[in-house]
Amino acid sequence: MSSDTTRATDTTDSAAFWENHYAGVDPQWGTRPNAVLAEVVTALASEPGSGGGGRALDLGCGHGGDALWLASLGWDVTAVDVSATALERVAAGAAAAGLTDRVHPIRHDLARSFPDGTFELVAASYFHTPVEIPREQVLRRAAEAVAPGGLLVLVEHASLAPWSWRDGHEDVTFPGPDDVLASLRLGDGDGWRTERCHAPERTATGPGGETATVTDNVIVVRRGRHA
Repeated sequence: MSSDTTRATDTTDSAAFWENHYAGVDPQWGTRPNAVLAEVVTALASEPGSGGGGRALDLGCGHGGDALWLASLGWDVTAVDVSATALERVAAGAAAAGLTDRVHPIRHDLARSFPDGTFELVAASYFHTPVEIPREQVLRRAAEAVAPGGLLVLVEHASLAPWSWRDGHEDVTFPGPDDVLASLRLGDGDGWRTERCHAPERTATGPGGETATVTDNVIVVRRGRHA
């Protein structure tokens, strides 16, 4: 397995926050795939390589629920997070599932660096953080990493769950899906096609088994095959 889970010597706010977060989270939390991502991939990219090569990039992979699920379908997955603790758990999960040849955990602070190459599927599930980062810039870089014919899948919070890592006292306003799509600044020359751009509700389950109705932004765009 190509893996870089090195605990970097930098002490950025992002690294410190997410290391502390994962240190206090049950290692089994977040090891199942995001239901929205699973539905989108099943509907629009059901066969690895349908865009031309079977490479997937999971940004902010956490404990690897999405990455491990994609690998189980045959995708070759680069799983990126700023937390070395999270990535160590992804590597352990891949080993336990016999997926070490298809899951490649690598540490990036995406405000500073980004994986090389292009991918037939680029996914970011709940890429939110309380730490100030150039989020729109990162998501535009994610779009650039999509290979011709490939998909960019963004599943984002449009409301807060009661168990959110936010302190519960913030006055949070999330952009709508159309605003998120516009912020990507997709060039007409690349032949992008919008597959999904909406804000459905769903029932979410928290780390303690509690449930709540939440709203997600779901943005799925496909790059033209001749980009």
